Amino acid sequence: MLDPFISATDLARLIRTREVSAVETAQFFLHRVDAINPEINAIVWMDRDDVLRRAEAADQRVASGQARPFEGVPMPIKDLTPVKGQPYTGSSMAIDPDPAEENEVTVDLIEDAGFVLFGRTNSPEFGPLTVSENRRWGKTRNPWNPAHTSGGSSGGASAAVAAALAPIGHASDGGGSIRVPSAATGLVGIKPSRGRVPSDVRGWEQSVTEGAIARSIGDAAAALDVLGKPDLLGWYSAPAPARPFVDELTATGPRLRIGLLTTPPTGVDVDPECIAAAEKLARALEHAGHTIVPADPFLYTPDAVQGFADLVISASVWATPFDHANVNRLDPYIRYRFERATRFHAGEYVQLANRLQWETRQVVAQWGGAFDVLLTPTTACPTPLVGQVYDEANETPDGPRLTELRTISFTSFVNIAGLPAVSLPVHAGANGMPLGAQLIGGPFDEATLIRLAAEVEPAFQWQHKHAPLAEHVRVG
Repeated sequence: MLDPFISATDLARLIRTREVSAVETAQFFLHRVDAINPEINAIVWMDRDDVLRRAEAADQRVASGQARPFEGVPMPIKDLTPVKGQPYTGSSMAIDPDPAEENEVTVDLIEDAGFVLFGRTNSPEFGPLTVSENRRWGKTRNPWNPAHTSGGSSGGASAAVAAALAPIGHASDGGGSIRVPSAATGLVGIKPSRGRVPSDVRGWEQSVTEGAIARSIGDAAAALDVLGKPDLLGWYSAPAPARPFVDELTATGPRLRIGLLTTPPTGVDVDPECIAAAEKLARALEHAGHTIVPADPFLYTPDAVQGFADLVISASVWATPFDHANVNRLDPYIRYRFERATRFHAGEYVQLANRLQWETRQVVAQWGGAFDVLLTPTTACPTPLVGQVYDEANETPDGPRLTELRTISFTSFVNIAGLPAVSLPVHAGANGMPLGAQLIGGPFDEATLIRLAAEVEPAFQWQHKHAPLAEHVRVG
């Protein structure tokens, strides 16, 4: 029987060497979906026959010597991303579940790498919420404690990986949507640099990026190697890395100045347990020979941050392809954003976009100055209960929505700046729930983040810490 917690790279090796078949792998994880998913609602759509057809094709490629890097490894796709032939709803009741006509380009890269597409994972409606809860698919729960959320917007992906329904999950991040759910479920989440991973359209004024959520830094690096391809058809691409990201796992880099920031630019209170997570990672990095220095960087003016949240995201909701006759089917907080977008004119949008670009130059220029890498808590609060963020958003769409703000207070500015970042599961709260710390790299420097994570992973052993629900239900 397969180990349900096997890494994606180890599983790919077993399939390539024919120690296990892709079909056996698919059946194994489908059994786990049957046993565990009803309790957590991570995977919201599955075509079992299609999964097995894809697995059979993978076995044929292995037999003919044409195996690709992740041949036969299951990977569920986030529900916000179109896959040809699969229903696409944006996790919304306002979009009819018609089959998508084409893949998003990221899905092409996932398929080209050999992954077996393994259903669709839950997300918030259209994406702008830090929990994966909606009226179409319901609420996704955390395998560490189902009373808590698994985060968002890639919370279906994080719950699926944490519950060992798949060894790795496709995800995306526009303000923290890879890092927040990774922190909530004890996983590793790399938010790639702007332009690193191709997308048909990069949403939220180029702040959204595709990526993956994994159990180890090795899997995260290997996934970035297959997803981070140059895109000559896009508006721009990130510079090619000096070498494959997996080579950074064993590389020795310079000792760095790592700036420690525990006060977020939003000014919200930070829970002591979240500060403890950052300080715990700081001590591990210091033990590895790096220098920890206090940091107080400029991270955008309040007007720029508010404009991004109020104008850019609202305008993106309005521009989401759906029949506007169905606007009353939207959740109240999304309908508020839809209507809010109509109160601005095009000139205000361009003015804000220009301001964001100008301030970004000042933000990014700080890396390599007082610090080389910035270290923060991933979130300013422990993982909320299921329903808490969703209810706040729908009851007071125009209100402060403090819980949600605390979850993204250390993450959203990274998206505006286009910088790479990684959340690492380095701590646990008094309630046993995972807590993450975040490392933010300089422009296009995922390599340094991967080296740092690989240095400290042996000390934390996060890849061997499993959610109780996943451990309790071992099926094959």
